[in-house]
Amino acid sequence: MEKGIDYIGVTVVFLCHDGKGNYLFNKRGKNCRDEQGRWDPGGGGVDFAEPVEDALRREVKEEYGTEVLSHEFLGYRDIHRLKDGKKTHWIGLVFKVLVESSKVKNCEPHKFDDLQWFSLDNLPSPLHSQFLKTLRMFKDRL
Repeated sequence: MEKGIDYIGVTVVFLCHDGKGNYLFNKRGKNCRDEQGRWDPGGGGVDFAEPVEDALRREVKEEYGTEVLSHEFLGYRDIHRLKDGKKTHWIGLVFKVLVESSKVKNCEPHKFDDLQWFSLDNLPSPLHSQFLKTLRMFKDRL
């Protein structure tokens, strides 16, 4: 059975920031499951029996090699998409996460072609298809 296709998947979505108005994005590479070449803030699945905040810390560490200094739960997104013609369903738990920018590194170079910091007024292109929906929902809290 495949998470998000055969049953609802739960994911943490994180918007890592430096406390100075800059947000971290990764450019999805050819080995990402979808949306290759698009910029994305980051995220990953919550494992069975794993506390959500532990999943958040684990995913930030796995992707960006740094610790979560603080975090704020912004809310959730009910995400319905198509992947290879199949309907997918995810619940995305969205967090604003403070990290130390000097400690960030690309810990998944097999998945990410690049990491860069951007202000919300100067976002990269093209963006992951779900990011603008997330931004519209939570921009007043970023």
